[in-house]
Amino acid sequence: MNDGTVTLPWLVIRQDDNGNRYSVGRYATRAEAQKIADSLDRRGHQQLYWVQRVDQNGRGGDGAFD
Repeated sequence: MNDGTVTLPWLVIRQDDNGNRYSVGRYATRAEAQKIADSLDRRGHQQLYWVQRVDQNGRGGDGAFD
């Protein structure tokens, strides 16, 4: 990138028992994001965690974080 910004295209998302979705964090690589999602998932809570790539405008593949 020429403008000095860092691209963090991988998002970890948490979905709670009521279906609400929250961004947990953004990461540079899928492997890094997956490591975080896996570590959170192992805590034994009822929430779901997954990794999703976002586009340059910050939108996820399903439009959940427009």
